[in-house]
Amino acid sequence: MDSKSETRRRMRELKRQVTPDEKLRRSAAVMERLKQTPQFAAAHTVLLYWSMADEVQTHDLVDAICRQKTMLLPCVDGDRLRLRRYTGRDCLVKGEQFGIEEPRGPEWTDLDAIDAIVVPGVAFDRHRNRMGRGRGFYDRLLKSTPKAWKAGVAYDFQVLDDIPVEQHDVKMDTVIGESFTV
Repeated sequence: MDSKSETRRRMRELKRQVTPDEKLRRSAAVMERLKQTPQFAAAHTVLLYWSMADEVQTHDLVDAICRQKTMLLPCVDGDRLRLRRYTGRDCLVKGEQFGIEEPRGPEWTDLDAIDAIVVPGVAFDRHRNRMGRGRGFYDRLLKSTPKAWKAGVAYDFQVLDDIPVEQHDVKMDTVIGESFTV
């Protein structure tokens, strides 16, 4: 099994090989599978993420469901994620740390109200383990939302047989790829 740093390097290289059009097509397949899960369909309050260029693209789904569900997006604040409600693209401002667009407005603090969390990752494995970028943002957040259903989303090539796991890593309830769900 590769180290975390080697796995991250390999995934960066594989993601660079995906063209923008292919990324949109693959992302649409992942998002369609996500929408078909009973847990996501039943969720009233959803924490998703505003995708960066190298992640499964979420912008269309976030826009499509923000009028049907309470839609939350993470905002980076130092070494933690704060949550804010997304009400449309006009509520977005460029985040200070990574340049990711984030909603402005009051912080959402009712973590028990979150029914579903959709999480990006650098890699996942068939045991539903997740490897992030290494800063622990999502692991800290996921530990504070034990009631929420947690779904990792990834391109098929990001789901490996095994990845290195550490004690602080939070396992997903499901991992959704383009052509399969674990």
